This record gives sequence, C-alpha cells and structure tokens, in this order.
Amino acid sequence: MPFDLVTDIENRPGALAEVATAISDAGVNIAAATCIGPGNQAELHILVSHAEAVWHALAISNLAVTASARWWLSRSSDQPGVLADLTRRIARAGIDLDLVYVATRNRIVFGAPDLAGLSAALS
Repeated sequence: MPFDLVTDIENRPGALAEVATAISDAGVNIAAATCIGPGNQAELHILVSHAEAVWHALAISNLAVTASARWWLSRSSDQPGVLADLTRRIARAGIDLDLVYVATRNRIVFGAPDLAGLSAALS
C-alpha cells in the first residue's frame, strides 16, 4: 500500500535532486510527487510503496520525513472532466480536501481528515 510522506526541503537548486537520489539509491520508486514552496522552504509530498526504506534513506541523507499524510488513492481515466466529476462527488458528500495531486498510471491522490467519508464518496 502506498504512503504519502512529507518532507521539508530547502527551496534551492539541487534540493529535489538530492531527495530523489536518496530514494532511488534505496531502490524505491516514486509513484507521485508534488512540491510547494515559493519561499526558502518547500514542502515535498512523495507517494511511495516502501515508506520505511524512504524514512531510512532520507535520515542518512540528513533529511527527515516530517509527516505522513492521510490520503485516498483513486484510479481514474485520462480524459477531460474526471477530476471535476470526482471532486463534485466529494463535495456532495460534504468532505473537505486538504491534499490533491496526480500520480502515475492515471491515479489521483486525495487527502482529507475524514477518510471514511472520502472513501464512501469515491466508492
């Protein structure tokens, strides 16, 4: 089962490459990633299957996982309107999202405080 891990990195050239290299060197594939941070620090979310290996790889690289986000992974087709349809279903269920990003293989990662409600809305 994939895990969404969050790490805070310096917003400077090469910082993302260092994280990606550490994860790659641990033999872990990154299924999705998003990085946000217009200032000096950036918040990097990575979706991986082997969280423990990533925690270890980042720790020995002097980086740390700062959080593990609550999420739901939805398979989708790659066509116009899919995200709109899914988010309308989530909205009708009254679910507040706090995380959304697209993953490889036509998957969308959704995070919400109410995972049971999110799961019900998308099932």
